[in-house]
Formats: sequence, C-alpha cells, structure tokens
Amino acid sequence: MAKEKKDPIFSLIAGSVAGGIEGMVTYPTEYVKTRLQLQAGGSLAHGEIRFKGPIDCLLQTIKHHGFGTIYTGVSALAIGNAAKAGVRFLTYDQIANQLRDKDGKLSGIRSVLAGLGAGMTEAALVVTPSETIKTKLIHDRNNVTPKYHGLIHGTSTIIKEEGMSGIYRGLGPVMARQGANSAVRFSSYSYFKSSFQKWRGDESTLPSSYTFVAGALAGIVTVYSTMPLDVVKTRMQGLDARLLYKHSLDCLVKVVKANGVFSLWKGTTPRLTRLIFSGGIVFTVYEKVYAGLDYLKSSS
Repeated sequence: MAKEKKDPIFSLIAGSVAGGIEGMVTYPTEYVKTRLQLQAGGSLAHGEIRFKGPIDCLLQTIKHHGFGTIYTGVSALAIGNAAKAGVRFLTYDQIANQLRDKDGKLSGIRSVLAGLGAGMTEAALVVTPSETIKTKLIHDRNNVTPKYHGLIHGTSTIIKEEGMSGIYRGLGPVMARQGANSAVRFSSYSYFKSSFQKWRGDESTLPSSYTFVAGALAGIVTVYSTMPLDVVKTRMQGLDARLLYKHSLDCLVKVVKANGVFSLWKGTTPRLTRLIFSGGIVFTVYEKVYAGLDYLKSSS
C-alpha cells in the first residue's frame, strides 16, 4: 500500500515547532562551539581569553561575563531555528513526495537528494542571515567594549556598516554545510527509523523513545562527516573575516596552516552534544506534532 504524501502545511508547522524547541534547549552547546571555532583561526580579540576546551570555555565565560552570556544570540537562533526547520521539513517532504516509488518508499540515494535540496534551500532563505548575526553577536560580546546592544541593534548596525552582504557573509560554505548536513541527517534518520520499524516488525508510527534514538544517531553521523564545513562557515562569519580571509578556500588553508588539519574538527564535542540532543528532539517533536495535526484533520 502506497504511503500518503505529506501535507505541506503540516510539514511547515511541525518543523517550525520542533526547530524552535530544539534551538532553545540546546543553545548553550551552540554558544560554546561557536566560541571555540572563532579561536581556531589563531586570533584573539583584545582582552579575550584563550580557552583550553569546551568545559573551560563554559566556566570561563560564566566567571568573567555572567551566566546570561551563554545565551547571547539565543533569540536569533531560536527564531532562525524555527524558520529553517520549517523550511527544511517542508522542502524535504515535498521533494521526497516527488521521489517516492509507486509503493511510497524512498530509497537511500533519493533520501540523500531530498535532504540535499532541503538543506541548500534553508541555507539560502534562513540559515545564512540568522547564523551570521548570531556569530557576530557572540564574537562582539566577548570584546572588552561590545558595540552591539542586543539582536535588533546588532542586526541594524551590521546592515548599516556592511550592507545586506554583511548578514549573508559565508553563503557558499553555509549552503555546502547545510546541504551536506541535511543530506546526511535525513538519510541517516530514515535508515535508523526503518531499521527500528523492521526490528519491531511494525511499520506504523514509532514510540518517541525510538524516534529520539534514531534522531540522536543521525546527529552523530552528521557531526563527524560535516564538521570541517561548519568550522569554515563559522570563521567566515566572524567579525574579522573580511580582514583575515579572501574567500572560503583561503580560510580553510589558513586555519589548517595555523593549527593543523585536526583544527577542522574544533568544537566537535559541544556540536556533538548539541546534535545528539537536537536530532532526538527535532525528529521526535516533528513526528508527534505532525501526527497530532493529521489526527485532528482526520477526526474533523
């Protein structure tokens, strides 16, 4: 029996809710990852502390700047996360609808293609501006005299000083990273989800514990396969990117020369922590919200 095609409105709503919740819950790990990556290029802002690792980064930040600092930029990321997850699930589900075979099944390579299309779409529409603003706010907050006073002031100042290109800096690496992220993440999740369904001998909706584990495992696979793209993206969105790097490839070469090839996996621990939980949260919430909306529709 062919599977029913996903409703685009339900996909958008469920994805947005899942993305917003996931963003707020996991933000401190995103903050730590970003701070470590901004130091990977070898430069320090005036008065900035060199961190020894993720735990040291977390403790030193709270000690010198207060607990609230680890939530710097959270509003930009939460709003951006809701928007990009909505776009991501909407795009993935609609591309997947077109790629399913006559039995409604989606093969591994077709799932990769749907994920790639979804990731590149969300990168162009939502991810690049939201993450550029978040990165600049975090970088600026750790200066002795920060010049940005919150999300609205920071965004308006960036656009005033750098134009719209200021919030679209790093578009190339973001599209590459986001496309790769979604391709790996969706195809991995589909694989683990179908494996659990076969193991249970039941292809109906999985319990939340199973979708959480499937999403978490997909997060682990995603982190290690796409981390270098994430490091380059973060460096290209830093406050000093225009002065330090000519383009993404120049950034990649300089980071490797300054700190070695393994610096391309800088910030892996906090990103791994975040994506294990984010993968579990976002897929579980998405599945539950979508199922709830589908139930309300069928019972009305």
